[in-house]
Amino acid sequence: MFMKHQLTIYNSLSRQKELFIPLNPPHAGLYVCGPTVYGEPHLGHVRMAITFDILYRYLLHLGYKVRFVRNITDVGHLEDEVAGAGEDRIAKRAKLEELEPMEIVQKYKNLFADAFRKLNILPPTIEPQASGHIIEQQLMIKKIIDRGFAYTVNGSVYFDIETYNKKHNYGKLSGRKVEDMLVNTRELDGQSEKRNPLDFALWKKAAPEHIMRWPSEWGEGFPGWHLECSAMGTKYLGETFDIHGGGMDLLFPHHECEIAQSTAANGKEHVRYWMHNNMMTIDGQKMAKSLNNFITLNQLFSGNHEKLDKAYSPNTMRFFVLQAHYRSTVDFSNEALQAAEKGFTRLNNALQLLEKIKPAPASSTDIQACIDGCFAALNDDLNTPVAIAQLFEAARIINSVNDGRETLSESDLEKLKNFYKPVFFDILGLLPEQETGSNLESALMDMIIDMRLDARKNKDFALSDLIRDKLKEAGVTLKDTKEGTLWEKD
Repeated sequence: MFMKHQLTIYNSLSRQKELFIPLNPPHAGLYVCGPTVYGEPHLGHVRMAITFDILYRYLLHLGYKVRFVRNITDVGHLEDEVAGAGEDRIAKRAKLEELEPMEIVQKYKNLFADAFRKLNILPPTIEPQASGHIIEQQLMIKKIIDRGFAYTVNGSVYFDIETYNKKHNYGKLSGRKVEDMLVNTRELDGQSEKRNPLDFALWKKAAPEHIMRWPSEWGEGFPGWHLECSAMGTKYLGETFDIHGGGMDLLFPHHECEIAQSTAANGKEHVRYWMHNNMMTIDGQKMAKSLNNFITLNQLFSGNHEKLDKAYSPNTMRFFVLQAHYRSTVDFSNEALQAAEKGFTRLNNALQLLEKIKPAPASSTDIQACIDGCFAALNDDLNTPVAIAQLFEAARIINSVNDGRETLSESDLEKLKNFYKPVFFDILGLLPEQETGSNLESALMDMIIDMRLDARKNKDFALSDLIRDKLKEAGVTLKDTKEGTLWEKD
């Protein structure tokens, strides 16, 4: 039986770790901001997706019945996120590719789904699209207006920050003060119809050339970007739910506005734990489409990018992300990916070896400390780097037992298997190499190893050594064990 400490989560709202106590145990509600589907998935998207995949997996491991909602943004996300101005990102892409907006949505939604599948990211239990919840968003807007927290101007509806701030605290998530934000906010062209520069759109009147539009009592238009998550979170998880996750770049203004409009509509806090993963950077700068410094997942898997020396597997990318705590930044580099590839290979080889080692009458090593340390780390705000360190220690024990330097009793060996495999597969979401690596590569290596074995049987040690040395030059190390020859990439 594993030692299961109680899970603590760093709550961005309270700025401290808190014991996770769901509203309605054993049920847990989780909402995560999904992608805006107007371009290919890139490495910046991966950080958030893997972070909350680990959370989802670990909640399931702890026995919670999780309703996991991850939305698809397919309307309302404008080019200037803070000011709520500019073209709709999907409509703009539709014009560039000469397609209908919903063709763009479907095209890139499929690409994201395929990329997430390759990375072994579990699908959410519900994946709603903003365009499919226009009515829910309109109803929420009406509630906000009726309660005096919004106003209409020329067919648009804006959230009234000044009125809201008399009773509540706009800025409590980000730590920003309205007074300071007003000083630092410049008046933008076309924004004069707002009473306050900080007011954000709940509904925008559609210009004549705007493609994506819906009828409403305020006129034809489209919902503001922030509104969809409040409306869909409420619909599927209730007016108050457990966890809302997203990237640090969404904390302001997106999540700050979510808190304001949900509180205004429902009169209560709608999220109990706010979780934010930090950014993936490249050359010290946030990786993003808007900065044109991103690497797509297709480029990663094919190696077709100037910053990549070769192609990397989904396992390598996943392991690279998990080697850092989700609240710390991760700086991308080819060298870091190479190190992650080696680390994954060590754990994968130990996994294969685990099935082959034999028990001894008694143990000469203690596996329990390794198990306890791993779960203590996971319960400490999903500290995957420390959990992986314990998995490396378990891999060391596996290799040591296989080489005859240490022993494990039958019960301890079973305990090790019941720890190593669930953490590797179910919690960290890694896949065995043969499922993600090249089948041709595996087949060729098996053939080469058999050729070397035949050479040794025929006492042709010169050929045997030549094969080993040539593989070493190519970056492949052979390891002869009692159970046969294993290979790993250097």
